[in-house]
Amino acid sequence: MSGHSKWATIKHKKEMTDNRRGQLFTKLAREIQVAAREGAGDPESNFRLRLAIQRAKAESMPADNIKRAVERGAGGGAGGANYEEVMYEGYGPGGTALMVSGLTDNRNRTVAEVRAVFTRTGGTLGETGSVGWMFDTMGLIVVELTPDQDMDEAELTAIDADAEDVKRNDDDRILEVYTDFTALKTVTDRLTAAGLNVTSSERALVPKTTMTVDDDKSAQNMRLIERLEDLDDVQQVFSNLELSDAQVAALG
Repeated sequence: MSGHSKWATIKHKKEMTDNRRGQLFTKLAREIQVAAREGAGDPESNFRLRLAIQRAKAESMPADNIKRAVERGAGGGAGGANYEEVMYEGYGPGGTALMVSGLTDNRNRTVAEVRAVFTRTGGTLGETGSVGWMFDTMGLIVVELTPDQDMDEAELTAIDADAEDVKRNDDDRILEVYTDFTALKTVTDRLTAAGLNVTSSERALVPKTTMTVDDDKSAQNMRLIERLEDLDDVQQVFSNLELSDAQVAALG
């Protein structure tokens, strides 16, 4: 299992236990708003919006909140900020590479907050292009299996649906399905049609190679990632950090 997959598993468990619903709903609403603005307000014809709403529902976001976010993005609501997508690149403790994806209505504020987190946690905010070449843009589909669904069969279903790679977590009964980014919608629809529960489907920046660091640097990297994700304007953080099983156990 790759470091990226292990981090995704830790984050999944963290999201299920942390009492940060308000902040999470804010991030989800921004994604819905941007998706509705860029495409149509109808999730049936707007794939990005459909996925954003699906994730919001999976996180128990109230239906009224979802509706307001869609209306603001589509131009039917009042007081909607004009969010734009931003991407920052940097280095973590020990020389790890990080990509930080965000949605913001104030670039100056966001870059200042991101730089401050990097500096305070032993990292360095880099220039555009400094580490981006270390990552491939792929589609990532997360599937949660029910107790009566077979992991092996589900993995074969994903492969038959043209997945490029499949990572499995048998303990949590989760499959991470990696696809060519241009095939994300097609593979997502195939998995759903096969009766699998797709909980998220999104763009992911997957490291071409991973790197390991000692336990102290590993813990510092995780603090950096968590503090970046705590920022309101940050949606996702991707890293090439490779975690050992012992490090995962310690962090979990």
